[in-house]
Amino acid sequence: MSRWAAALLSPILIPQAAWVIARAARLPEAAGPRTGRLGVGPVLRVLVIGDSSAAGVGVATQDDALSGHLTRTLAQTYTVDWQLIAKTGATTGSTLAHLAEHPPTQADIAILIHGVNDTTRLVPTQRFIANQRALVSLLNQHWNVPRVLLCAVPPVGHFPLLPHPLRSVLGRHAIRLDRALQQAFPDAHVPFDMPMDTALMASDGFHPGPDIYARWGRLLAARIENA
Repeated sequence: MSRWAAALLSPILIPQAAWVIARAARLPEAAGPRTGRLGVGPVLRVLVIGDSSAAGVGVATQDDALSGHLTRTLAQTYTVDWQLIAKTGATTGSTLAHLAEHPPTQADIAILIHGVNDTTRLVPTQRFIANQRALVSLLNQHWNVPRVLLCAVPPVGHFPLLPHPLRSVLGRHAIRLDRALQQAFPDAHVPFDMPMDTALMASDGFHPGPDIYARWGRLLAARIENA
């Protein structure tokens, strides 16, 4: 659907979007520590940065969230020092502003998880990519993080919470953002390479459930280990 069509549908889309944002914000972020050290072997410092899915919304604790599954898998090979910096509602732009004021954290690799909130706010593709480039540059140059991985924009068009026609509009925009992200960062882009089974999502129909977090964590760990 084009931006012109979206504009014509705005009397429908704006109330739907407001309802979705309010509904999606009801589940809390996962409880538990956001830093830790575990495992044996060479030290690997991992930094996870992002939005509500990075923060573990949809599960009760960080052990069952993305960071928990990722670090436990890596800990089979490495001594993992990890830190999570994530906030519900974060966009690439808001994270960039936050990290510009945040004390730098030493890490060997950072994982960026953004896109859903950029999608729901219909952030233009060029601005989204410019913010991603600025975020990667900040991590490389000011935080001295040598390697950054960027998770794909999730398939928003499959989120069961979203009503039509909003689901169609946002789904297409998410695809546009992810294609641009992959083109801008071909070697660092991590596809959302798993079946999108809506039955595995959280109760709000908008965030990952435990099984998705487990698969996602293992996928990211494999990407890191293969590199």
